[in-house]
Order: sequence, then C-alpha cells, then structure tokens
Amino acid sequence: MKRGKNYQESQKLVDRTNLYDSSEAIDLVLKTSKAKFDETVDLSIRLGVDPRHADQQVRGVIVLPNGTGKTKKVLVLAKADKLKEAEDAGADYFGGEELVQKIQSENWFDFDVIVATPDMMGVVGRLGKVLGPKGLMPNPKSGTVTFEIANAVQEIKAGKVEYRVDKTSIINVPIGKVSFGKEKLEENFNALMGAVIKAKPAASKGRYLRSVTISTTMGPGVKINGQKLAAQ
Repeated sequence: MKRGKNYQESQKLVDRTNLYDSSEAIDLVLKTSKAKFDETVDLSIRLGVDPRHADQQVRGVIVLPNGTGKTKKVLVLAKADKLKEAEDAGADYFGGEELVQKIQSENWFDFDVIVATPDMMGVVGRLGKVLGPKGLMPNPKSGTVTFEIANAVQEIKAGKVEYRVDKTSIINVPIGKVSFGKEKLEENFNALMGAVIKAKPAASKGRYLRSVTISTTMGPGVKINGQKLAAQ
C-alpha cells in the first residue's frame, strides 16, 4: 500500500519494534500528526478473550474526563412527559412512533445515538434490522434504554463512549482530538484503559492485553506496553 509523504515522514519517528510507555506513545502520536485538520486519536486494544463465548464478552460505557471532541446528535424515543425532559436535557431530536416511522420510510439517520424509554422498545424493536448493523440499537447495557432520559442525554453530550470487543477480539475507541494536548489525552487514555482492565472476564486465561496501539486518523500506529499497564 503506497503511503503519502507525510505518513512516511511520521513513520520514521516511530520504532515499530518497540513497546512504548503510554506517556511516550501519546507524545509520539502528537508529533506524527501532520494533517491540516484536527485529527481524532484512536485507541485499539486486542484482548486475550474469545468473544464467541458469552462469559468472555467485554463491554461497557464510560464518560471520558475530557470528552471525545465530538458532540454527538442524540435522538430520544419516548412518550409524554419524557419528551419534555429530553428537550430540556439538550436532545437534538425527540418523539415517539412518528420518528420510528420516519426512520423506516425515509431511511433517516441524522443522529449518532438513540436513547429510548423501556415502554418504547416494543416499537423500536421493529427497527432491529436497520439499527443493528449500524450499531444504533438502544441497549440497557450501554445505558440507552432507560427512564432516566435527562441523565442519559447529558452523559452522551459530555463524552460517554461505549467500548465493546468485536468478533476479532479487538476494542476500538476514540479518546479525543490532537488539539486536546498530551495531558487531556492521557487522562482519557488512563480512564478508558482502567475500565477495560477492570472489565476483564473471570473466564479469560493467559495474557489479557495482547496489544495496545494508539494512532491519529492519518498517522501510524504506536504500540504501548500492555503488560506494564495491566500491572499498574
């Protein structure tokens, strides 16, 4: 794969055979950011779990201390007084069955997250085939099926992210923007890694953090010493 000049220059700064401390790695990804836009900083974690087994699933949510740098558009599906609560909390869209029909008939997806009250899930369930593949289906485990609408919307707006192991045993999560600077990125990194380490399933045997890599949107990956993180 042919890489651009900026990528090749950035790659020279990274020793691909080395496992860096997290602080060094964040320094490096900031130095390798050459794009003309504010790049996202992504964290990729390969775990020693078999996600085919229910007792080895790793999934959770966390509000990053400094947010993600992106304000998500929130759609709330609810009834009666909960719609006023959604509006007051800053939801971008709120409604009931009419918005479910809009998604079905108009293929409308001008939102990033759906929060639904439990009494709406019978209607929302009809959207499973279109919401599921896009990762938009509300779920109690991610805090998006709840009667606590105001709290859910405010947390999402504040930078709540969901981490979930995929079928290749990898978790991919954005932890901020290059413009955050080192200190804020470190705070977000430590918060997310702490949550993932704490979520280690009892059924996971052997090394849990197989690889930890941090990168910017357009930059090379920088490998982090996962064993050191797990020992902290």
